[in-house]
Amino acid sequence: MADIVLTTFNAKYAHASMGLRCLFASLGDLRDRAVIDEAICGDRPVEVAEKLLAHGPKIVGVGVYVWNAAASRELVTLLKKIAPDVKVVIGGPEVSHELELQPIVTAADYVVIGEGEEAFAKLCAAVLAGEAPSVKAHRGGLPDLTLLPLPYEFYDDEDVAHRVVYVEASRGCPFTCQFCLSALDERVRNVPLERLFPELEKLMARGVDHFKFIDRTFNLKPALSSAILRFFLERYRPGAFVHFEMVPDRLPEQLGALLAQFPPGAVQLEVGVQTFNDEVAARIGRRQDVAKLEANFRFLRRQTGVHLHADLIAGLPGETLESFAAGFDRLVALDPQEIQVGILKRLRGAPIAQHTESHRMVYADEAPYEVLSTDVIDFATMQRVKRFAKVWDAIGNSGQFLESRPLLWGSDSPFASIMRLADRAQAELGRTHAVSLDRWFALVFAFLTEERGVAASEAGARLHADYTRSGRKKLRWLAELATGAAPRAAVVRDASVEAIHSATGGMKGLPRRQTRHWKN
Repeated sequence: MADIVLTTFNAKYAHASMGLRCLFASLGDLRDRAVIDEAICGDRPVEVAEKLLAHGPKIVGVGVYVWNAAASRELVTLLKKIAPDVKVVIGGPEVSHELELQPIVTAADYVVIGEGEEAFAKLCAAVLAGEAPSVKAHRGGLPDLTLLPLPYEFYDDEDVAHRVVYVEASRGCPFTCQFCLSALDERVRNVPLERLFPELEKLMARGVDHFKFIDRTFNLKPALSSAILRFFLERYRPGAFVHFEMVPDRLPEQLGALLAQFPPGAVQLEVGVQTFNDEVAARIGRRQDVAKLEANFRFLRRQTGVHLHADLIAGLPGETLESFAAGFDRLVALDPQEIQVGILKRLRGAPIAQHTESHRMVYADEAPYEVLSTDVIDFATMQRVKRFAKVWDAIGNSGQFLESRPLLWGSDSPFASIMRLADRAQAELGRTHAVSLDRWFALVFAFLTEERGVAASEAGARLHADYTRSGRKKLRWLAELATGAAPRAAVVRDASVEAIHSATGGMKGLPRRQTRHWKN
């Protein structure tokens, strides 16, 4: 039994909620009366309610995010119907703005706005003492990260063995990109490294090899970034993997030199490019030096083994299809291993809303609030772009088509070629999602030979190499095409990177998707 139950719908089982563990850590003396009981998107809210209420709680805290908004709304409504005496407290970015517009806020007893550790603990203490506040909304404020209890001991053995361990070295962001909620908080606060590093060492001692930092701007302060990289470099063991988000046009020499010392795939950098259109970037408050960005990409790809994951957003106010296509092609030329094509979302509270009328931005009413059309991209075209994004993820990002992918566009526009492939997939399959890998291989072969003019023997050889390189059994029709074909062209990479790869015995233990981009 537990008086306080903390829950959320995680996007996947592999994601352990750091937010719930932060709340739990800050409960102090109330921790012995609390439990974390997470769900997964796809779980039926009625069954989640049953599981939560089995703890006999007096308080249920629900973390609400853009990816679980609908399920959370249903869960909260059910909880109040089934157990009206249980106090339901909601919090998270999805319910920190536009409170008056949200049925989930109406249904809940309390809502905690912003960073909730201190406010939630205070609220729970009052409720359990029989002094429940009459005010619904409680603002969290900005806790002092030099004193705030850290959550890392509350990753349990199952988390350590099977789930992503999230960590943070800072909160806040100094930039004002209007599509992001971080634009509302320009103050950056750091967790003292003398507090953070011992906790990371304890996790390592428990067997954690993969760390995902949730900091918005990892490379904002080079001295701190360098110290963190040195920490992981000095403790590197095969299979170790660490993920950071970075600002693309800031890569001081000291950071580059440290990154170059990691084995291939050990570090992933998520780099928010978002747009190459200077006018659009200025409109949404995004400041970046494109020349430095491109130079940093070239350095990282040629001189390091960093896995680069670049973000690009379609549907920004004033960005035409032609402008986005040019930006995508420019980014492909920089050769990051992955390009995440995101569709603009109007997150609740994000300043991007100021362009809604002037650029006729039409958004979906339900989460994740993706843009449906703008003054320069109509609905039908935006739907094509969304299908393009799905096909690019399956073909361009997955690492399944490493050898054959360059044939898809040759010297032509990558965007135009992948868009044609997406249109073909939609016409032939009726969808671009839930497509099996074998069907993708057949579709790519048909596209290469019928629309790109690639010889069947060459297309078959490349695709056969891609299909079997991860240890899969042969596809008979591909194997037959590949028989007697000229040897496939080797993927050329920086010699120093390959030398490191060889010296470290490969990439065993790294995330599967990332390793596909390096295997030959």
